[in-house]
Amino acid sequence: ITVGFYSVPGFGPFGEHAVNASWIAVQELEKLGLRDDVDLHVYEVPVEYQTVQRLIPALWKKHSPQLVVHVGVSGMATTVTLEKCGHNVGYKGLDNCRFCPGSQCCVEGGPECIDSVIDMEAVCRRVSALGLDVTVTISRDAGRYLCDFTYYTSLYQSCGRSAFVHVPPLGKPYSAEQLGQALRAIVEEMLDVLEHSEDKINCQHEH
Repeated sequence: ITVGFYSVPGFGPFGEHAVNASWIAVQELEKLGLRDDVDLHVYEVPVEYQTVQRLIPALWKKHSPQLVVHVGVSGMATTVTLEKCGHNVGYKGLDNCRFCPGSQCCVEGGPECIDSVIDMEAVCRRVSALGLDVTVTISRDAGRYLCDFTYYTSLYQSCGRSAFVHVPPLGKPYSAEQLGQALRAIVEEMLDVLEHSEDKINCQHEH
């Protein structure tokens, strides 16, 4: 399989994160690059519900990617965290525009939770075995804020062909370089896992 497209949207500044570690990490990944058959596109996503609802479907329509990996910062994280799923309801926190959805959900009538088609346990095992000086863990709760909202929106749009990686703030404990190296390893393992499971992946709903 030739990997035609892979996109990493990192989030812009919000709250106490004047410098968003996720965007810095994505820029480090862009410098490092991926394997030759991967066309890498990088986007910075504003921390705004309405922009996410418009931008994510537009990116999928424009590029028809094999995989999109979203990267966000979590002030509570001390590891690089692979999120298994996105959630549809419970969005009460205001975004950078002081807005939240009136319905408090991503997609009215959508399933409560959508899992990524990527086997995150396999990716975690593979990356951990590489001996990087970064700890990788797995989570089923992306936090019910813009990260989770974006992930669900992308999972719904792509029939599960999305992933989300949470990174800690810079220096707590990892440097930008360490995060960039970890992201490169994670993405390349995700692509490998995805390519070896293509025959098992079917779209479960129409758009």
